[in-house]
Amino acid sequence: MKMLRPARLVPLAPLALLAACGPGGHIPVVSAPPPPTRAEAGLDRVLGRDARALISLFGTPDQDIREDPARKLQYASGVCVLDAYLYPPAPGREPVVTHVDARLPTGEDIDRASCIAALSRRKEAR
Repeated sequence: MKMLRPARLVPLAPLALLAACGPGGHIPVVSAPPPPTRAEAGLDRVLGRDARALISLFGTPDQDIREDPARKLQYASGVCVLDAYLYPPAPGREPVVTHVDARLPTGEDIDRASCIAALSRRKEAR
């Protein structure tokens, strides 16, 4: 019987792993991980909403920047600055918020949900 050198055995390693999966070489079914959850409750008040919903929630934006097909609405207060990025979910559809950034007026990051809450309270106080 001829002996195989170790270098020739390396390409056979994946086959050995498959053979170890069980009788008949069946690969066990592994369920997909659960979808990520939003760590920041309150983002649902903004994500997926259109510009009319944001204006209803926060009032007139401090900046409204359009660059087809995207749109950015910015809301600022003494507490924070919120940038909401809107993109159409499909051609010809109304743009909706797909991403939100929040920062302090000094530029440091702030919890997005806290900024959303502060800005919505600002509108209620007006």
